[in-house]
Amino acid sequence: MIGVDVGGTFTDVVAIRDGRVEVTKVPSGRTDPAGSVVEGARRLGVDDSAVFNHASTMGLNAVLERRLPKVALLTTDGFRDVLDRGSVHRPLDAQTDPSWRRTFGDAARPIVPRYLRRGIRERMTADGGTLLELDEAQARHELEILARCEVEGVAICLINAYVNPAHEERLRELVHEVLGDDVHVSISSATSPLAKEYERASTTVVDVIMKLLFGDYATTLDRGLGGLGFAGQLNFADCAANLLPWDEALERPFRILFAGPAAGTVSSNHLGQAIGRRDLLCADVGGTSTDVSIIVDGRPFVQNTFEIEHDLIINALSTEVSSVGAGGGSLVTVSSSGGILVGPGSAGAEPGPACYGRGGTQPTVTDAALLIGILDADGFAGGEFALDVEAATRAFERLDTPVPLVDRVRTAYRLAVAHMAEEILNVAVRHGVDIRDFALMSYGAAGGMLLPAAMDLLPLKEVVVPPHPGLFSALGLLSADQVYSESESAYVVFGEHTVDEVAAVYDRMEARLRERLGAAAEGVTARRSFDGRLVGQSWETPFVPIPDGPITAESMGAIVAGFHDAYEARNGNRFDAFPVEGVTYRVELVVPAEKVEYVPAEPVEPFTATPEGTITLSYLTDEPVQAEWFSRGNLGIGAQVTGPAVIREELSTTFVSFGQTAVVGTCGEIIITTGSRA
Repeated sequence: MIGVDVGGTFTDVVAIRDGRVEVTKVPSGRTDPAGSVVEGARRLGVDDSAVFNHASTMGLNAVLERRLPKVALLTTDGFRDVLDRGSVHRPLDAQTDPSWRRTFGDAARPIVPRYLRRGIRERMTADGGTLLELDEAQARHELEILARCEVEGVAICLINAYVNPAHEERLRELVHEVLGDDVHVSISSATSPLAKEYERASTTVVDVIMKLLFGDYATTLDRGLGGLGFAGQLNFADCAANLLPWDEALERPFRILFAGPAAGTVSSNHLGQAIGRRDLLCADVGGTSTDVSIIVDGRPFVQNTFEIEHDLIINALSTEVSSVGAGGGSLVTVSSSGGILVGPGSAGAEPGPACYGRGGTQPTVTDAALLIGILDADGFAGGEFALDVEAATRAFERLDTPVPLVDRVRTAYRLAVAHMAEEILNVAVRHGVDIRDFALMSYGAAGGMLLPAAMDLLPLKEVVVPPHPGLFSALGLLSADQVYSESESAYVVFGEHTVDEVAAVYDRMEARLRERLGAAAEGVTARRSFDGRLVGQSWETPFVPIPDGPITAESMGAIVAGFHDAYEARNGNRFDAFPVEGVTYRVELVVPAEKVEYVPAEPVEPFTATPEGTITLSYLTDEPVQAEWFSRGNLGIGAQVTGPAVIREELSTTFVSFGQTAVVGTCGEIIITTGSRA
C-alpha cells in the first residue's frame, strides 16, 4: 500500500510492506506536480503495491492563487451576477467596513470574469415545469461569443435545474456543437443536484476548473506509475478523505479539491482509537499553514459544505478544518512600527527558507528553529541537504528593525507558536469543549518542533507526536475506505402522506450506486441520511441518519423523532410540534479497504532514556542552555525524556520544552506532558 499527500511545499510518500513503514519526502514541483509524485513512488518502489492512494491541495492552491484556466458560466438570463453576489454574508470583522469586498467578486479577483458569464433565455419552475422554453438560437449566439474568447471550459447552472435537468442537458449538447468536444463542460444537475442556486453555481464552476487542472495531471500520473511497474488501483481522496478510483473521482473532481488535511484527521482518529484517545484536537503543521480539526468521542466533524475563501462555498462533504497562516516556512517580517511579524506569507519549497541555500533571503520560522538549535544543520530531511546557519543569520540581520537579533529569533519562534495556539483554542471554543480534556495530535514536518511549546499557552491534557509525523496525513490515506455517494435535493414535508416520495428518492440513488459498483456492491449496506429543517427555517440540520430497512409509515415517525434528537443535540432546543421538512438526501456505500494497523505493545514502566549527545539551545533564554538530544529510532516503549531536549528522526524533529516530560507510548507515539500533568 502506498499513500501520497501532495502539499504546496513537499510531497509526502509512505509505503506499508509486511508491517514495515517506508517513507520519503520530495519537494513539490509547481510546473510538474505529477513528476514529484512519480519520483517519490520511484524511490519507494510501486511494482508490488496493490493500491496507490493520492491526496492533493494542488486544486485548492490554484484557486487561492488564481492560477486558473479560462472558463465561462452559462446561467438563466438575469442571474449571471450570482457569483459576484455570493450568499451576501460578511465576515464579522467586516461588518462595519464600507470598503470590504469579496476576494472573488468582480471588484477583486473573480473566478469567472463578468464578460464570460452569459445569461441564457429559459426558465424552469420550482416543481420542474417549463415556464420558458430554452431559446436555442440565443444560446448559440452566446456560445459563439465564448468561442471567440477561446474559453477552455464551460460551467452550466440554470435555475431549478436540480429538479428538471432537461435544459442543462440540451445546453451541454449545444456547447459541444459550437465549441467542440475538447471543451470541458460541467452541468449543475449532474455535478451538484442540490437546492440553493449560488452554492450550486460556485460548485459547478470549481468542478469544471478541476477537470482542466486534474485531467492531464491524472493521466500523466497514471502513465508515470505504470512506467514504474504499478498495476494496482490508483485512488484519489475527497474532502472527507474517502477514497475513489481516480477515473471516477474525475467525473466530479470538485470533491478532491481539499483532501490532504482531511486525511490527517482520519489518521489521527485511527491512531487515537489504538492508544485510547477519543477526544483529540488535531494540528497539521506544514510549510505554509497549520490545519486544525477536532475529534469528539472518536468522531470527526464532517460538514455538508465548506468555504475555499470567505463565502466561496463548495457543496462537498468535508472534514471541518480551520487554517492559520503559520508553518515552518512562514516568513518573518517587520511591521510599520518595527515589530516582528510571522506569516501569513510563506517561502514555499522554491526558494524555501534562507537556510536551504536555494536563493531565499527572507527569514522563516525554520531559520529561527535552526538558530535556536532545535534543528540539526547536517541531518535535516534525512540528510538530503545541509542547512546553512550563516544564511539564516544573515536573513534575520537584514530585517529593518531596531529589535536586537536575539529578540528577533526568539519572537519569531514564539509568535509562530502563539498563532497556532490561538487557532487551536478557537476551534475548541467554537465546539464548546473543555480543552483540558483534549490531547493535541501534533503532526506535519514542523508539528513536533513547534506545538509542544503551545502547552505554555494552553491547558491541554497532553501533546501526542505520532510515528512518522512528517508523513502522517499520507498515512491517513492508508486508513480510509472507498466511499461511493449520491445526493439529491427535494423539499418534502415528512409525514405518512409523503412516505412513497421519500422512499423513491433513496431507492433511486441506491440503485444508481449499486449499478456503478456492480459486483463490488454485493453485501454492502447502504448508509442513508438527510439534511432537514423545521418548516419555515432557511437553514438545515445536516446528516440526520435514516434507520436501516424500508421507509414506511411506521418508520417515518422514527425518522422525524431522529431529526428532533439531532436538532436538540446540535442547538440545545427541541420543537416536536413543528413539522420536519427534508431538503437534501444522501446515500453512501462504504467498501472496506485494507488499512495500516497499529498494534499496541505491552506497556512498561517509564524509564530514563539514554541521550545520544548534547546540544546548545540559544535565544530562547537570556543565556544559552545545554540540552540532550535523542534519536527516536533508539527510544523503546516507556523511554522517558525530560526537557529541554530534542528528539530527532529522519523527516521530523520534536522539541520537548522546558518543564515538559516525554514518554514513548505503546504504539511508538511520543506523549508530552507538562508540570503537574507529567
